[in-house]
Amino acid sequence: MASAEHAEIRQVLEDKKTELTKRLERIHANLRRGYEADSKERAKQLEDSEVVDALGNEARDELRKISAALLRLDSGDYGICVECGLPIKEGRLKVYPYAEECIDCAEFDEYRHRHY
Repeated sequence: MASAEHAEIRQVLEDKKTELTKRLERIHANLRRGYEADSKERAKQLEDSEVVDALGNEARDELRKISAALLRLDSGDYGICVECGLPIKEGRLKVYPYAEECIDCAEFDEYRHRHY
């Protein structure tokens, strides 16, 4: 992979990392907010905070994947499937720049998680 492509990929990953970090900061600020004394309003706020917490978990997972992709980029392993060692197709990397598996391995993992 050419150095210009590496720089472009790194920028996409870094931009996404910044976006997710800001999202997490907003989520944390939202969760730190106090709850209303009214029991109905408090129940709604608790329900909302569970949804917000789930979104935070997704953002943290995505940040972990981005950090791993940046490490693979630095080590020269970016674009190589961590499962089978074959190249990940360029189209998949454009859509999902922190993909660590080729589409075949990712689909197999998804199938395995659904059925076992």
